[in-house]
Amino acid sequence: MKRIIVLGLIAVMLAVTLWGCGIETPQVQAPPGKSGESAVDDVGSPADDIQLSAGELSVHFLDVGQADSILVLLPDRRVMLVDGGNNADGPMVVQYLKRLGITRIHYLVGTHPHEDHIGGLDDVIGAFDVEKVYMPRVAHNTRTYEDLLTAIKARNLKVTPARAGLVLVNEPGLRVEFLAPGGSGYEDLNEYSAVIKITYINRSILLTGDAGFESEEEMLASGADLDADVLKVGHHGSRYSTSDEFLEAVSPDYAVISCGKDNDYGHPHEETISRLAGHGARILRTDREGTVIITYDGRDLKVRTGQPVGK
Repeated sequence: MKRIIVLGLIAVMLAVTLWGCGIETPQVQAPPGKSGESAVDDVGSPADDIQLSAGELSVHFLDVGQADSILVLLPDRRVMLVDGGNNADGPMVVQYLKRLGITRIHYLVGTHPHEDHIGGLDDVIGAFDVEKVYMPRVAHNTRTYEDLLTAIKARNLKVTPARAGLVLVNEPGLRVEFLAPGGSGYEDLNEYSAVIKITYINRSILLTGDAGFESEEEMLASGADLDADVLKVGHHGSRYSTSDEFLEAVSPDYAVISCGKDNDYGHPHEETISRLAGHGARILRTDREGTVIITYDGRDLKVRTGQPVGK
């Protein structure tokens, strides 16, 4: 019990230091690297035969078992990483990014402080140049959370609170924004999940972390445009996420579920699979398909599966 209390106090003190006293105002950020610096080394050796093309949005749902880690390559080659899997997944995530020639992460997002989402992010921060870090403003009394805050502080980074209304990119043909969390004081830590919508030309991808029914209801009530071609299904396909009302608003063509084979939670739950099927979504599961890569070049949306992570 004493250990838990001490960890909690350390985590809170680090969080106060890293977040500061205020919350940053949502703002449009100019694209970094305009002086010729590139986040992706085009002459390097991409993972396997994956081709990295300018002008293409590429989203990689990494197969990290019963966890989440999503790599987003924006059309101008800015890099976003959303979550980093469990503690043991950190080196694999780092290796995957390095095999793609990535050296810099412009936007690093920890959707919420559960280990299966932030566990590997301290390894990522130690391995790459990171420009901005975003996490919901909620602490957690765990060694994993403390390790992440320590890594952030060691690189002299600050945490920008992730919340509904914060816009990361707002440029012609490209918009990246947070749709949640829309509140605070949630009893369930999952409801703090940062939800991100990426829109490129006329296609959208919605990344929901572990957001459940409560967060979904808030997004619906906010009037936010939830329509998306690709949905990263909330909470690994739990029955407590992805309601019919939410699916009606999102209307996805593809639904990606990040989950581990024969996991102890029984994810994805049959109720969720049934709801997705009822709305006509094609279901892609990392426990069956491996890493799922979805690309959009402004004309064709393509899906590729089976890419290894860290091998």
